[in-house]
Amino acid sequence: MSIVQAILLGVLYWIGEANLPFVGLWTVQRPLVCGWIAGIILGDALTGAMVGASINLVYLGFISAGGSMPADMALAGTLGAAFAITGNLDADTALALAVPIGLLGTLVWYCRMTFDSIFVHLGDKFVEKEQYNKLWIANVLLPQIMAAVICIVPCSLAAYFGATYIQGFITMLAGTPLKIFQIIGGLMPALGIAITLQYIFKGESRVFLFIGFVVAVYSGLALLPLGVLSLLCALVYVQVRYREGSGKGNIAEEAELEEDF
Repeated sequence: MSIVQAILLGVLYWIGEANLPFVGLWTVQRPLVCGWIAGIILGDALTGAMVGASINLVYLGFISAGGSMPADMALAGTLGAAFAITGNLDADTALALAVPIGLLGTLVWYCRMTFDSIFVHLGDKFVEKEQYNKLWIANVLLPQIMAAVICIVPCSLAAYFGATYIQGFITMLAGTPLKIFQIIGGLMPALGIAITLQYIFKGESRVFLFIGFVVAVYSGLALLPLGVLSLLCALVYVQVRYREGSGKGNIAEEAELEEDF
């Protein structure tokens, strides 16, 4: 891996964490997306996408509430895909390495939040002096510069030096330890799917889950047609529920008018 590629991986990680318009939590931060882009940077987009998709399964039920960060999926996807490509790892082994990397990434997040608190006080001073045109400096410019330094530097260093030693590390684990890593990595996606099912397997969603399972098993359709069919069913369901809700609202309004008269 060249220095330029390592720096680009660091920039990719920063973009995933930067909360910039059109990128961030729902795009580049997702391991599927950042893994694919990492693959493009390293010249193997297919492997990057495959490894990123495997890592993404672990974080299907990912929730970051109240400023907390249970795991850094952007760092897991970026470095997981990078190590898989440079170390010739399979998806399961890369996944077993990516999960602890994601946990270490929380240190980057909390470090960033700690430094960002400084800029909050700077913004307060701008407000006290009625310098409202300078608020963007405290709210956007300085936090993003700090985020770039905190994200790009450690990720680039980890990618550059980690790629050098990852193959030797895997060789050292050859045999039973490596198989254990692969088994653990193979079980990780089940955890993400199970967490997601906690939200899906409720109320009326249960019926759609079983319908989708039956259609997927017995229809013989590929994933793309199944996805389109699921999307259409969801749109129809939302439209029907919206009309029912609107109808009930109109009835309630009419009842209130009758009571007024």
